[in-house]
Amino acid sequence: MNPVQRFGRVVAVPDPPLDRAALALAAGADPTLDADRWLRELDRLAVGVTSVDALRQRLFVEEGFGGNSGDYTDPRNSLLHHVLARRLGIPITLAVVTMEVGRRAGVPMEGVGMPGHFLVRPTGTSRYLDVFAGGAEISGARCEELFRGATGAGPEVPFGPHLLTATPTRAILVRMLENLRAVYGARRRAADLEWVLRMRLLLPGVRLADVLELGEALGDQGRWLEGAKLLEDRVPSASAAHAERLRTAAKSLKAHLN
Repeated sequence: MNPVQRFGRVVAVPDPPLDRAALALAAGADPTLDADRWLRELDRLAVGVTSVDALRQRLFVEEGFGGNSGDYTDPRNSLLHHVLARRLGIPITLAVVTMEVGRRAGVPMEGVGMPGHFLVRPTGTSRYLDVFAGGAEISGARCEELFRGATGAGPEVPFGPHLLTATPTRAILVRMLENLRAVYGARRRAADLEWVLRMRLLLPGVRLADVLELGEALGDQGRWLEGAKLLEDRVPSASAAHAERLRTAAKSLKAHLN
């Protein structure tokens, strides 16, 4: 079973475990990844943690986890096993570490999918932590400042609780994959982009652009017929407008064979 298939099995259950799902995602970049090793590391990090403040102390002081501001787009920042090994990540993967260590310690934390900057908070509270900044506790005003700085949203865009809702597991995985999609796409790493997009198609909210980009990633590897077939197989279930775009893209891939 390849990493995409394994990921599909993990996320197919009604409430997929975030730790195992994030490691199954990371196996796309490293099929030899030993998930049990990293699950044990999460277990170890939780030993002796009894409160939110103890969780922050353990992860961001004793263990030295932090945001990789020096190389934010390094793909390892989005792969959980590398984050655990290097103690470096981006907001969402550091949030996964915090949530999973907290869960093991009996200190439940939830992810907050604020656009532009992922946060965590003790479940059901309004106490926000910026795990990219060493687990600092931040105010609502600081949340808004981070949101506007990351997204470029002006004062005409309202900020409020609607942007600070708890994020379910599958939505976290989608966001992690979208980060990798941007990184691998910018670096023209078609083979890596392929597994990311194949995993993306296994989660809710698939868009036409996801399918078209996967076809293009296959074409970039010289697999034009495979890419064309992938697109054509989607035609019967697509709307008329989408079906036409799929056919056109498939035809363009086949043209490389002439």
